[in-house]
Amino acid sequence: MDLFAYWPLVLALSVTGMISGVFAGLLGVGGGSIIVPALAIAFAALGISDDVGQHVAVASSLAIIIPTGIMSARSHNKRGAVDLAILKLWAPFVLTGCLIGGLLARFYSGDVLRIVFGILAFVIAVNIITPFQKRLMGHLKGSPTTHRVAASIVGFLSALMGIGGGSFSVPTIAAFGETMHKAVGTGAAIGVFIAIGGTIGFIISGWGEAGLPPLSLGYVNLIALVFVGAFAALTAPAGAALAHRLDQKTLKYVFAVFLVVVGINMIWKAIA
Repeated sequence: MDLFAYWPLVLALSVTGMISGVFAGLLGVGGGSIIVPALAIAFAALGISDDVGQHVAVASSLAIIIPTGIMSARSHNKRGAVDLAILKLWAPFVLTGCLIGGLLARFYSGDVLRIVFGILAFVIAVNIITPFQKRLMGHLKGSPTTHRVAASIVGFLSALMGIGGGSFSVPTIAAFGETMHKAVGTGAAIGVFIAIGGTIGFIISGWGEAGLPPLSLGYVNLIALVFVGAFAALTAPAGAALAHRLDQKTLKYVFAVFLVVVGINMIWKAIA
């Protein structure tokens, strides 16, 4: 693939990386909510079928989240905003759930993935700005079993959606009683484990798939990984610094609005 012939695509991927990196640091979401729709559009422009393109977008997003999440988590950890006890409790279960989700993803169509993505984004947005989940789960924060079940579910759904899991883990951790800043920081760290498990699953499930873009490893496209991943990793610390300048209430509303916009976009693409 001649990168000079595809310079508009390379430029678009680089800009996507910069924007997603800022949001990854700001909201602890890994940036997948931006990367997935952007990559889906890019692959469609290259003539890749919608179904294969959506799977490649999801898988590549997870691979990109690995370096982005590491940079974001490091920045939050320097500010004392990563709960290591929760991270150790969640990591093995979220990794397992995500690996299973990645392996099973080939059995779902691209539109199913988009609709699941959109509906869950709305549910999570409402949950963030209302006390429902906190009332339901606040008294369970000391239960390791509850944490493990939550981690497994978050991992499985995150793999299907191609996100770092922050959209699920951040409000869940906050519902267990953590501050919003610590939930965001811990969610960013958890996202690394989600991305690793999901990436492995998508490489295996997409191996030998027909119609993949050039330079793909299973469903993971290496061109997207390099360009989006590099720029996202560079800008993630800036987003983390911005997050700690906002009060918790403002951060919650920014997170909720972000999810609603992304949810509308994904559902529209599925039904259009």
